[in-house]
Amino acid sequence: MNPVIVRVPGSTSNCGAGFDTLGLALGIFNEVLLTPGNEPGAVPARESDARARGLVDEVVAVFATCTALPVVGFSYRIDGEVPPARGLGSSVTVLAGVLAGLNHWAGNPLTRERMAALITKIEGHPDNATAGVLGGFCVARCTPTPADFVDLVRVEIPSHLRFVVVSPAVEVATKASRGILPERIDHLDAVRSVNSAAYFTAALVSGDYARLRGAVEDFLHEPYRLPGIAGAKEAILAGVDAGGLTGWLSGSGSSVLCLAEAECSGAVGAAMTGAFSALGVRSDVRVLRADNSGLLVRDA
Repeated sequence: MNPVIVRVPGSTSNCGAGFDTLGLALGIFNEVLLTPGNEPGAVPARESDARARGLVDEVVAVFATCTALPVVGFSYRIDGEVPPARGLGSSVTVLAGVLAGLNHWAGNPLTRERMAALITKIEGHPDNATAGVLGGFCVARCTPTPADFVDLVRVEIPSHLRFVVVSPAVEVATKASRGILPERIDHLDAVRSVNSAAYFTAALVSGDYARLRGAVEDFLHEPYRLPGIAGAKEAILAGVDAGGLTGWLSGSGSSVLCLAEAECSGAVGAAMTGAFSALGVRSDVRVLRADNSGLLVRDA
C-alpha cells in the first residue's frame, strides 16, 4: 500500500433555515495524508490537535465495524485552509479524509453515499457530511433522527456564483452552540422557517438567482446564535446592502456568508469586514466558488 492524500472541501451548512438538512461544498480544502505502517489499527499521535485525534479514532472504529475488515496501522497529517470551529465543516474534512483513505486501501468497499451516511452518524447531522463527501448543494433526508441518513438530492452550483465568507477571530464549538438552542419553538416560527428553507432551495435549484434576494429568514437557530457573535448579524445585513443576494450564519458560526454574483463580491466582502471592524472585531474574508467534486483521493 502506498501513502494517499485525500482532499476534502469545506462546507457551509443550514443555509439559513435548512437546519441539519442543507449543505453546500465550498472551494476551500483540507488535505489528509495517510501513511501505512506500525501495528494494525495503531494511529500514532502525529497530529497535535487532540480533537482531531479523537475524530480519527472514532472514524477508524466505525470503518472497522461497518466493513468487518482489519484496519492497517497508519500515521496521518492534516494540512489545508479550512479553519477549525468557524462553521466551515472542518471536522468533516478530517472524518472524510481518514475514512476515504482507509476505504481506498481496502479496495473501495464503501460507496460515497455510504461514507456520507457513516459520517452523518458520527456528526449527528448530514449537512456538512454530504457536502464534504459528494460536493455541490446537498439536500439530505434522514429519519428517524438527523443522524440516520436515508438519501439525498445533489445539485451542482455554477461557477459564476461567489460565496463571500467572513470569519471573525473567535471560535465557536458546535456542541456548545447547540446547547443554547431552545427545546421548543413557536409553531409560527417553525412554519416561517419551513417556508424560507423550501423557497431558498427551489430558487437555488431553479437557477433563478434573482429570487434569492431576501430569501433567507430563519427562526430555528440564528436568533439564538447570532447575538453571541459580535458583528455577525450586522455583517450579513451589510453584505446584502452592498449587493449580496442573501446571507446566513455558516453552520453554528462564527463565520457568516453572503451569496453574490462575481462582479459585486469584492464590495460585499469589504462591507462585511467593515461591519465587524466597526465593532472592533478582526475578521478574515474569503471569496469562494462552490465545489462540485467532493472528496478526491490520490497517491501521495
